[in-house]
Amino acid sequence: MTKYTIKPLSPDKVKTYSLKTRNSKVTTDSFAKVLTGDNTIPTFIDSLPDILAGSDFKRFIRKLKRAKKDMKPIIFAMGAHVIKVGLNPLIIDLMESGWISALALNGAGIIHDFEIAYIGQTSEDVAVQIKDGRFGMAKETGEFLNAAVSEGSRENLGLGEAVGKMISSSGFPHKNHSLLSCAYELDIPVTVHVALGTDIIHCHPEVDGAAVGKTSINDFFLFCSLIERLDGGGVYVNIGSAVVLPEVFLKAVSLVRNRGKALQNFSTAVFDFNLHYRPQENVVRRPLVNKKDGFYFIGHHEIMIPLLAASLKSTSV
Repeated sequence: MTKYTIKPLSPDKVKTYSLKTRNSKVTTDSFAKVLTGDNTIPTFIDSLPDILAGSDFKRFIRKLKRAKKDMKPIIFAMGAHVIKVGLNPLIIDLMESGWISALALNGAGIIHDFEIAYIGQTSEDVAVQIKDGRFGMAKETGEFLNAAVSEGSRENLGLGEAVGKMISSSGFPHKNHSLLSCAYELDIPVTVHVALGTDIIHCHPEVDGAAVGKTSINDFFLFCSLIERLDGGGVYVNIGSAVVLPEVFLKAVSLVRNRGKALQNFSTAVFDFNLHYRPQENVVRRPLVNKKDGFYFIGHHEIMIPLLAASLKSTSV
């Protein structure tokens, strides 16, 4: 016998209705389709369920294809992890085929891109190297990149253009895999957004803080000009940057609107393997007038970005 004086409610008087009259969010029409082993990418994309991320992904691909058709900008902002997991060939192919009109990187992006171009490998074992202070101390990385930044400052270039120019004009054996070199040769703007002290080349004796600041602020204002062009159908994609690039994007949006541009009717998306506060708020939510134009896709870059690239180059969706 319960000692409580409050009695449980009885369901006897609950009012019911026929299930057939109810509006439901999921129907069999939106279910996934079974594939055979030899299906093409368009068939695979079409087979995704029209539910949640499956529906969002197909809708996002359509927005990208519309932007390309209408000659609107498609800007990829990427953390360095995208480079470290071997995706440069896919990003380069998307640039060459007209799917990317500008790139934005953080400071680590130029480091890994340079090392790939210079020696065909990158990404040191930090846990091992930091024990005796060897982490980040590769001689060539510091010398070449700091020299490029200093030269770019003297020429009043942005940091991305300065490094792209250096790699493009070099004899590095693997420069065909460099994002910055290929973008420079394709006349695709690359902006690099640096936080002082966060990158290994800031530890080297050749570093010139004034040059880093000047070239990176040049890139910020170039980035703002690129963001302004998103108005009316452009697409901004943040891949794997959890802090720096989402913050830069938000400030650029504010600056553009402060100057009188409405900056409406564009889309944004985040691709990352975790849900992060700043990408969600600063890329997907806050900047958009129509909240349905923001997307967040969670998954490993080495799977999701090849899927994105293949979907863009397919004839379906």
